[in-house]
Amino acid sequence: MTGRARGTTAAAGSRRARGAVAALGVAALLAACGGAPEPEGGPSTQLPSPGPVAETAEDPALDPALADVYGQEPAWVPCGEVLECATVAVPVDWDAPDGELLDLAVSRVPAGDEDDRLGSVLVNPGGPGASGVDLVGADGSAAVSEAVRERYDVVGFDPRGVGSSDPVDCLDDAALDEYLSTDVDTSTPEGVEEVAAREAAFARGCAEDAGPLLGEVGTVDAARDLDVLRAVLGDERLTYVGRSYGTLLGAEYLRQFPARAGRLVLDGALDPADGAAAVALAQAEGLERALTAFVTACGEGDVDGCPLEGSPEEGLSAVAGLVESTRDAPLPTGDPDRPLTRPLAATGVVAALYDDRTWPLLGTALADALDGEGGGLLQLADAYAGRLPDGTYRGNTLEAFVAVSCLDRPGVTTEEAEELTEQLGEVAPTLGSLVGGGATCVDWPVPPTRTPAPVEAPDALPTLVVGTTGDPATPYVWSERLAEQLGSAALLTYDGEGHTAYLRGDDCVDGAVDAYLLEGVLPGDGATCGA
Repeated sequence: MTGRARGTTAAAGSRRARGAVAALGVAALLAACGGAPEPEGGPSTQLPSPGPVAETAEDPALDPALADVYGQEPAWVPCGEVLECATVAVPVDWDAPDGELLDLAVSRVPAGDEDDRLGSVLVNPGGPGASGVDLVGADGSAAVSEAVRERYDVVGFDPRGVGSSDPVDCLDDAALDEYLSTDVDTSTPEGVEEVAAREAAFARGCAEDAGPLLGEVGTVDAARDLDVLRAVLGDERLTYVGRSYGTLLGAEYLRQFPARAGRLVLDGALDPADGAAAVALAQAEGLERALTAFVTACGEGDVDGCPLEGSPEEGLSAVAGLVESTRDAPLPTGDPDRPLTRPLAATGVVAALYDDRTWPLLGTALADALDGEGGGLLQLADAYAGRLPDGTYRGNTLEAFVAVSCLDRPGVTTEEAEELTEQLGEVAPTLGSLVGGGATCVDWPVPPTRTPAPVEAPDALPTLVVGTTGDPATPYVWSERLAEQLGSAALLTYDGEGHTAYLRGDDCVDGAVDAYLLEGVLPGDGATCGA
């Protein structure tokens, strides 16, 4: 996930980064093993069956203060043709487990073959701020393959502060529209003050809505919730598929509960050691690389409807010029109250880079925009932010993204933000200065609860990390780093475009992930799928 596009006007050679960068919660744009092609690389490894988990004094389930939490039995009720729903209670403050509780929304699709059932697989789609309940949907088909659904209960959950789990809600819909669309000139003192006031109002709204929960929605606490879910589902070890931010949650679980970690798939990894500035720079570079791949494909005539011709440099220049032109002349969109401003134009472009299957949509939207109609880019921007046609927002993705991110890593200071914006423009000249860099967290009402650091889990079972070479949001190098930090992990490389790899149409990737989840088979060294 990336920071959201933020519009600013800058004096030559410098931008006041506090107005130029702010976080955006991103709504994700979203085979059986038999017969699937094998990854290229070394021979695969069959993992031995793990022995029982030893009970230790460190096991939170043995803490008398947590007995009720770990011993609860969810009251599952039908909520669809095959779907079941429940809530699971966890402490608001894990340091005060006898205090107030919050209910996590949980859904599951029972295994198709009850007699051959392996357990439960929990899934997280990323964000932070995306709903696992939504990912599981009516039948779990968007979460895991049919083969996995036969052998596992597929379980989705909304992490604390997200979706239906006591969501953090900072702005009403009208204010959120304004927050996402307004282009502020921060080359003037007045513009800098305006942005500071807007960010302060956002933070104030979060604090007023969430109260004490605002300081408890970070990944450290969510990982403890994940262990409760594992226990109440009846699993000795966690089986988990985490995408994007979900890999950070999985890594945090490995850090806290290595002995309880079973088969974990971490697809499109974040590097747990990176701070806010490093994340922003890597993501901006990844987006620039993805945009370059898109305009190159356009120039070669491989994207239906795309108007961009010539060299990649010419294509990038055309996109940059189009976005910049909306600074002074926002494009009509068919909605007189919602012209396409520069932040919305940039967000629309970024949105379609998450999945190369949406490149034709971006091509058509750019063609329309070059003809003076911004509706296509606005639709892409709305999908990215979870805005529905009636003007409401699906879930609380933006607010949760900011709230969790500000607890997970300290924000950049005002001085660091100015330098960061210049660096963003260097690594990503087309749109780099318009994507987030952590400035929203500068004056966040509560302090961080997590310190960025490499994950260490020497006692954990081997994990499967999946990385995509052209991933725009979680650059491939992060998957390499996470696999190296975990030591015993296997890295499966997908040589292709788009954000994450599992269930995106490559039988080789899907087969390798399924073999790990179903049979405990890890791909070998250098395992590669795709082109």
